Amino acid sequence: MISRRDFLKVSALASAGMLVKANKMPAFIHVSENKRPIPAKRKFISEAVEEKIKEIKSFTADEDLGMLFENCFPNTLDTTVNFKMIEGKPDTFVITGDINAMWLRDSSAQVWPYVPLAKKDPKLKNLIAGVINRQAKCILIDPYANAFNDGPAESPWAKDITDMKPELHERKWEVDSLCYPIRLAYAYWKATGDVSCLDANWVKAMKLVVDTFITQQRKNGRGPYSFERVTGWQTDTVAGGGWGNPCKPVGLICSIFRPSDDATIFPFLIPSNYFAVVSLKQLSEMFTVIFNDKNFADKCAALAQEVEDALKEYAVAEHYKMGKIIPYEVDGFGNHSFMDDANVPSLLSLPYLGAIKNNDPLYQNTRKYLFSEYNPYYFKGKAAEGLGGPHTGMDLIWPLGIIIRAMTSDDEKEIKYCLKMLKTTDAGTGFMHESFNKDNPANYTRSWFAWANTIFGELILKIYEEHPDILKSRI
Repeated sequence: MISRRDFLKVSALASAGMLVKANKMPAFIHVSENKRPIPAKRKFISEAVEEKIKEIKSFTADEDLGMLFENCFPNTLDTTVNFKMIEGKPDTFVITGDINAMWLRDSSAQVWPYVPLAKKDPKLKNLIAGVINRQAKCILIDPYANAFNDGPAESPWAKDITDMKPELHERKWEVDSLCYPIRLAYAYWKATGDVSCLDANWVKAMKLVVDTFITQQRKNGRGPYSFERVTGWQTDTVAGGGWGNPCKPVGLICSIFRPSDDATIFPFLIPSNYFAVVSLKQLSEMFTVIFNDKNFADKCAALAQEVEDALKEYAVAEHYKMGKIIPYEVDGFGNHSFMDDANVPSLLSLPYLGAIKNNDPLYQNTRKYLFSEYNPYYFKGKAAEGLGGPHTGMDLIWPLGIIIRAMTSDDEKEIKYCLKMLKTTDAGTGFMHESFNKDNPANYTRSWFAWANTIFGELILKIYEEHPDILKSRI
């Protein structure tokens, strides 16, 4: 097993050409082919998913786009899920793709688009319940870990200077890693009405989540978590002797790592705190309606309100050119960083996560900043334009960022533009990648990244429901 970092396969960056305009794209066109494993070699087959693929393909006028959907949407089921029954309960271990480990974030996002189909497919419903069960087990092993082995096993990061355990693949504390399992469980409950997987083990895990959030508000010291790694890559280890840079306790929750698995500069990661507010409100509702546990529901609601109030005070800053926008990270002392990272949660993704309305003036002004020359991780080139991040380096655009741009837009021209970029930057592989060079999509990282594939399918489904005319024309 190796890290995400080791999957960089980028060659020397091509020299930048003229910047593309929003209505023009160079001809990186190809004809996609069916790249799915044959049925006998697929990890899991869902009748509901297969029916949805046929429905979307028959509706979509653009054959290349339809084929990309067929390849990408089922990729999580085809290649990454390991389902079994343990003591009469479903259990699903979900690898990310080319790394044989389960991230709490990725596993939630990978099965997320299948949740609406679960009610009419008992096998699929059981598979998703298995993910929820496994995530509860993982959280109870260590709420500060982001990635897990399938039972005790060796890890390439066993020598990290932190409290490693045999079940852990990696132990990077990320607030969003505890938000994603809540998001999945809440959506599953709403879609199916089933609460069988929300058992005593899950309840115990959720109470540990809230306690961990409160601890990482750092009102009573730095808490038990610290992390260091012997590495030459700065964002793979943590400043301040493993505790992160100083922060002032103001009600926000510290996240020592970003959803990219890169270390934060300032510990209050704003997109993740927005996500936590949403998750805590969902937990409050679930413990009110399902468990009739008013005390814990009130505890969740109070914490959500505290974080939300702190965001209003500390998560607005004046950019010298763009005016008032949402910063990416703050420290409570008045310092902040202006940037965004394509990984979700990002500033761009806040409406997608239900944290803010996409027509909110503060979000709209922040969005303008994100696609401006003042965002250091916004790249424009011959092949595409979009968000990247420090994890893969300069001039590398993430399809995930392009997908979220389309997901958070109501402008059909912008959505079509995003689809065209996605369709023409897969390097002929038939799949999404982690990132690709802005001038040459053939230089990309991670050929098997299931989250990017599945969320591309999610985007197509959203367009099918909300902007069907887009799919009726060639992109």
